Amino acid sequence: MHLTEFAIRRNRITIIVVTLMIMSGISAYVALPKAQDPGFIVRTAVVTTRFPGASPERVEKLVTDKIEKRVQEMPEVDNIESESRTGVSIINVNFKESYKEMQPIFDDLRRKVESVAQDLPAGVPASTVNDEFGDVFGSVYAITGDGFSYAELKDVADELRDDLLKDPDIAKVNIHGAQEESIFVEYNNARLTELGLSPRQLSGVLASANILSSGGDIVSGRERIVLEPTGNFESIEDLARTVVQLPDGGVVYLRDIATIYRDYQDPPESITRVNGEPALALAIAMREGGDILKLGDRLNVIVPELMSQYPWGVELEKIWFQADLVRTNVDNFISSLLQAIGIVIVVIVLFLGLKTGLVVASLIPATMIISFYLMQVFGITVNQISLAALIIALGLLVDNAIVIVESILVKREHGMSAIEAAVDSGRELMAPLLVSSLTTAAAFMPIALAESAVGEYTSDIFYVVTIALLISWTLAMTLLPMLSTVALRVSKSEGDVTEGAWYRRYRGILVWCLRHRAAFGVLVVALFVLAIQGLGLVRQEFIAPSEDPLLTGKLEMPIGSAIEASHDVVQEVDRYMTDTYANANEPLVRNWLMFIGEGGPRFTLALDPPKRNPANTFMIVNTVDGQVADDVIADLQEHLFQTQPDLDNQISRLENGPPVGYPIQIRLSGDSADTLYGIADETTSLMYSIQGVTSIKNTWGPQTKKLIVEVNQERARRAGVSSDDVAYSLEASLSGIEMTQYREDDSLIPVTLRTVEADRETTIHDPQRGKFYIFDSQKACSYSLPPITTIRAHTQYTDGSRDPSKHARHDPKFGPWFAKKRVMPRHPERGPRAGGGGGGGGGGGG
Repeated sequence: MHLTEFAIRRNRITIIVVTLMIMSGISAYVALPKAQDPGFIVRTAVVTTRFPGASPERVEKLVTDKIEKRVQEMPEVDNIESESRTGVSIINVNFKESYKEMQPIFDDLRRKVESVAQDLPAGVPASTVNDEFGDVFGSVYAITGDGFSYAELKDVADELRDDLLKDPDIAKVNIHGAQEESIFVEYNNARLTELGLSPRQLSGVLASANILSSGGDIVSGRERIVLEPTGNFESIEDLARTVVQLPDGGVVYLRDIATIYRDYQDPPESITRVNGEPALALAIAMREGGDILKLGDRLNVIVPELMSQYPWGVELEKIWFQADLVRTNVDNFISSLLQAIGIVIVVIVLFLGLKTGLVVASLIPATMIISFYLMQVFGITVNQISLAALIIALGLLVDNAIVIVESILVKREHGMSAIEAAVDSGRELMAPLLVSSLTTAAAFMPIALAESAVGEYTSDIFYVVTIALLISWTLAMTLLPMLSTVALRVSKSEGDVTEGAWYRRYRGILVWCLRHRAAFGVLVVALFVLAIQGLGLVRQEFIAPSEDPLLTGKLEMPIGSAIEASHDVVQEVDRYMTDTYANANEPLVRNWLMFIGEGGPRFTLALDPPKRNPANTFMIVNTVDGQVADDVIADLQEHLFQTQPDLDNQISRLENGPPVGYPIQIRLSGDSADTLYGIADETTSLMYSIQGVTSIKNTWGPQTKKLIVEVNQERARRAGVSSDDVAYSLEASLSGIEMTQYREDDSLIPVTLRTVEADRETTIHDPQRGKFYIFDSQKACSYSLPPITTIRAHTQYTDGSRDPSKHARHDPKFGPWFAKKRVMPRHPERGPRAGGGGGGGGGGGG
């Protein structure tokens, strides 16, 4: 029995099956996870290796190059991007987009990196491999507290994290902007010299006293009892009472020769600010396969309950809440889908008549609803791509219904019975309509077959269109013929239907085209050429940016800038945004969040957050609506260009699809760094001449300064000092050295040795000989005995060379980079700011 005949003869079964499918579709739509994007696989892992104190050149040669060579052995690798900065190597390993299962590849990468450890210099910590680079944190909150310290806010954030992780749909909660505490032991150089102590000796005393180790065990009767020697610091007072033995045999307490206090690490690794005020950021990631709308509803209930237990003044503000945006986008798409369905039904009814139009139109909602059920079966979520695919399919699937119903009407007009006309039309059109549906679906197949992140992102178009077309074909072969037998009343045709007014007009046009074939051919070609020319006037964009009321900005200071400088810039931007947007009569901005020194969380899959760098800042700005976002972007870019000319900024809306970053990227490769620099400068000048170009970033970046401490080995040996002693004394005097750790509950707080603020960044000393050196970037001299070191300043270039003549480059905006010290224009309240100069002077002591 033919399919159409079976559906008509067993109409009760047909009605039950269609009804169950529609009910399943409604249930599936409610249960289907709602998402903003369909998602794609992030095939990138980040390998980070610390090499404290090493120059970019040393990091490149001794760490980065060795890891790259080993990783290149993996056949799955597509390309490798590395960044070697002072003291750190960051390698992005990008794998080929043809691979789907990434965890075995990431495990192989981890083994490759571990195998390089034995070839790295002594003292280099183990490399870390971040294979969770693609984790998305769909909810970001800012924690603030008027009068609360960072440590108190961190306690609140830790408790919130512990409570939130109890939710089964929450996979991870990260805290950003927390200021780590440290116990500082500050000594006076003169005092230490009088006692004959060196920083290394003092550090050794503390490290040996603060132990947490077993002293063995003893047998007492039938028991074996573990011995635990005391000495572990239980409080800061214990640390202060540490006994220090002097070279002359005497002893003193640590508190008698040093100032001991608890404070935050200086300088901080990262800073978070919200609406111009210090804050912490709480980023929440959903488990894989979760529903962001359901999680958002629970967070709206859980978070206020959790916050109610904290003191007045501690506030939690939504910065990014993907659930709200997803709900808005889904509602908008559903509204557009319903409007499209309504418009199609109205047009069908107008042109086919009420009864015929309703029979044809019944296919549309039935197909749409059943499609949700099959989307659930094949694991396709409700997102902006799948909903857009349903709208695309809407104009295609109605063809099956019109063709089958029109065929039935024509056959009945020629004398066939209702059932005979329906069965005959189904048998006649079954194969042609199936082939037509599959051919239309195949037109979208290249999207799904593309082995790329873009193909993964847009593949739902092919799958959803195919599902909708096949469902419409099935219903056109079953439901519509059945409905036509009971709903349509057709009288036998008494004349030729081709004698109607519409047919006569169509015949006249067709006859003219056939009689004037040459003219008609020229007309077709002319219209084709005109269409091609008109295409150039249409804005060409494969995936348009998001229309959400949110924008992001990457603010990059010159490489080598201190985090304090980045913080100063952000404070100025905060003041401008507060005065211009937040305090305006009609505020354009709801709130904004700044991540200084880091890129913050990946709060949407389409975002590629910047790497951790003291010179970089990442900001998130929520506008009142999506229409004003472009105005805010243009205004911020103009303000930053006028007030911060040495700041690279990239402010834009969120992207849809895989992250692009800079839309035009040019990769230059070669063996000569000088040649590459020259080509890069020519390319930069050319690009700046193009209208619309606002920012160009050279990944090698500008050159940074460096001070070389040249140790006179002969004099150092006579003085009983090694190069390691000099380096240790320098680090203790300037940056501070972590000697041991103070254990408090489950926290490990570093104990840092450094000089008092008056001596910091100015002195190093040799306590054994009583020498006291003045350390300054512009001079190097000593008192008492002849110096054992010479301090020389120069510019450290990316490739490690020191000759400024080799790299004197020209910036199209500001002229030569290293010809002289340049004064940048600055905000009027802050005065001028120096920037971009070459190596300063330096010299030996006298």
